Amino acid sequence: MHTQNDSPAYNILMYSHDTYGLGHIRRTMAIANHLRDSNTNVLILTGSPIVGRFQFPQQVDFVRIPGMIKKTNDDYQSLSIRIDEEKALSIRTNIILATAKTFQPHLFIVDKEPLGLKREVLPTLEWLKKESPSTTTVLGLRDVLDDATVIQTDWREKNVYSCLSQLYDEIWVYGNREIYDPIEMYKIPEEIHSKVKFTGYIPRKTLSKSTKANVRKGYRILDDDKLVLITTGGGGDGMEVIDHYLNMHDYYPTSLPFKSIIITGPFMPKDVRQKFRKRAKKFGIETLPFHPRMEELMAAADLVISMGGYNTICEILTQQTPALIIPRENPRKEQLIRARRLKGQGLLDFIPWTEVTPQLLREKIFTLFRDQHQYTKTISSFKLSGLDIMRARLTHFKERDSHYREGN
Repeated sequence: MHTQNDSPAYNILMYSHDTYGLGHIRRTMAIANHLRDSNTNVLILTGSPIVGRFQFPQQVDFVRIPGMIKKTNDDYQSLSIRIDEEKALSIRTNIILATAKTFQPHLFIVDKEPLGLKREVLPTLEWLKKESPSTTTVLGLRDVLDDATVIQTDWREKNVYSCLSQLYDEIWVYGNREIYDPIEMYKIPEEIHSKVKFTGYIPRKTLSKSTKANVRKGYRILDDDKLVLITTGGGGDGMEVIDHYLNMHDYYPTSLPFKSIIITGPFMPKDVRQKFRKRAKKFGIETLPFHPRMEELMAAADLVISMGGYNTICEILTQQTPALIIPRENPRKEQLIRARRLKGQGLLDFIPWTEVTPQLLREKIFTLFRDQHQYTKTISSFKLSGLDIMRARLTHFKERDSHYREGN
């Protein structure tokens, strides 16, 4: 229980399991950066192996828990140290609980997994509910998790619906209900409906025209040049997208009048990155393994080609850059579902994973260039309300917590 004598600051603890990729930690950091202020601390629990590469602002810090890598939807193993899954999860579980007990959060936000990776957050949720009932617990869900029947089955088997009812105060959906409604799709029980708050998509940092111009100048992109940015997030499962793009150049070696930058991702195997770099160099394409300010490259580009993970989509929409999505369909279908729904809104275009050819890829790129202004106009009218809604909820929690302390 919190009292005014405990700490003058409001403490937010965020959990992001981060098995293998960039999306979770980038989303978590975007939220943390917006919720922090001079009187609000944000502490992030993360298993991301590259969290140290990001710049953390004042009032935000992280606790690194041992990394895990997903082999299948239900099979994980230790990322860096040679230790069996059970021991690695025990270490993670104990660190999460000990951090919560010591940090004493006023607000605990769990990203995506209601129980955490392999139920590792459950002991902390149960402890908070029993020993710190004034702590507000929130589950943050991206717009789409997976095929609806898959999520329903998974949540029933793991007893997630009961957890949502008993251990969470609110459920934040980082998307628009009219685009995708998890209440309906995941059969969330009626008694929980009032807990669900649709925040809208989460915007990223917007950039000035001068910043865009400087980025293009730095990569020797002229005003009349068309720039295509290819990014596959962490890169662990994006090799085929880059391979398709380079195959297109092989097929049309002299008739592609645009420039390209490829970000392979830090988790792509080094030998694969090197092969792509060698192939790309023949066409004057620059390749980088990682870029800490992807929003700058997206803003400078005339077109972004990606797999369409949630984080990348939010960055694309923020920078109002037309996008061509090649969504993976395994092990989850969330990218495909999202691409279909957003194409229906006129916000992007996509090619199914199994239908990519050099001819179709070239055709889609030229069509998007031709319709660039229409896409930009449609995107500019699409409101990204995620951070504003979350800040409003935080203000509500702070006022309620203050009243709670005064009344006890």
